[in-house]
Amino acid sequence: MRDLLTRRVLLFGGKGGVGKTTCAAATALAARRQGRRVLLVSTDPAHSTADILGVPLGPEPAEVMPGLNAIELDAEHEASRFLTAARTQIATLFSPAVLAEVTRQFELAASMPGVADVALFDRMADLIVNPPAGTDLVVFDTAPTGHTLRLLQMPESLGAWMTALAARRRAMVDGQDLVRGGGASTATADDPVLASIERRQVRLRAVREVLTDAGRSAVVLVLMAERLPIEETSRALETLESAGISVGGIVLNRVLPEGLYGDFYRGRAAQEKRYRDEIARRFAGRVVAVVPQFEFDINRLPDLERVAAHLVGEALREQ
Repeated sequence: MRDLLTRRVLLFGGKGGVGKTTCAAATALAARRQGRRVLLVSTDPAHSTADILGVPLGPEPAEVMPGLNAIELDAEHEASRFLTAARTQIATLFSPAVLAEVTRQFELAASMPGVADVALFDRMADLIVNPPAGTDLVVFDTAPTGHTLRLLQMPESLGAWMTALAARRRAMVDGQDLVRGGGASTATADDPVLASIERRQVRLRAVREVLTDAGRSAVVLVLMAERLPIEETSRALETLESAGISVGGIVLNRVLPEGLYGDFYRGRAAQEKRYRDEIARRFAGRVVAVVPQFEFDINRLPDLERVAAHLVGEALREQ
């Protein structure tokens, strides 16, 4: 997986509990030790990035060490920030005559389910398109698979909605201009609402261009040699590729070490062997990195270095 470190964006996904946070943090550390300036971003509601890195984290970048910064994004916090900015913009776009009704409609929309996901994606989009100055690579530690897939499909779904919204706004402005006797309308060029919609469209296109460019971004799917993670990984792979998003690699995590004894171990090892054979068959041709089950919890930077060595296939050296 060493080649993935040259990308601009990496997103780690997979079923809950398979070790996405560990693999994402270890990859960020590996990239940093190869001279890249890395931002590690957690979007998982069950944040553990701060715990594994040993530093307090919040919604703004915090330095873990030179060359490695990290953020933990909270969907509710992002929703609050998103809605505050939207209310401010609405106040500047609409005349006092219609502002009260527009505000009422906005507040109704703001209370609907899904607003937090849109706000979280909006922040992710900003980090993908406009990462902090000096950042070479953004590594996302995402929520369990289903939530992540919804977020990654947003450029397409929101893009279609924004296109329809722009068309309706353009038709409305043109109609008003014709009523005033303006003939061939030039009013759309000066309409602030339409301009705002079109800026969002440009941003969505930019996000989609990055996510669908295998040279700039990739998803890494993490799984264990068990039935449910295998099936979830297979479905995620199909969904992502149908959306044009590259899966750059698969990490098989927590593989049992050799040389242990006892009936329990032999039973687990035999089951794992069957699943590893199935993984090799179903995901043939994929980059599969194997990370063993360690004899201790991974909760310190030196532990992450050991994981990183397995992910990138070489021992890490301080630079």
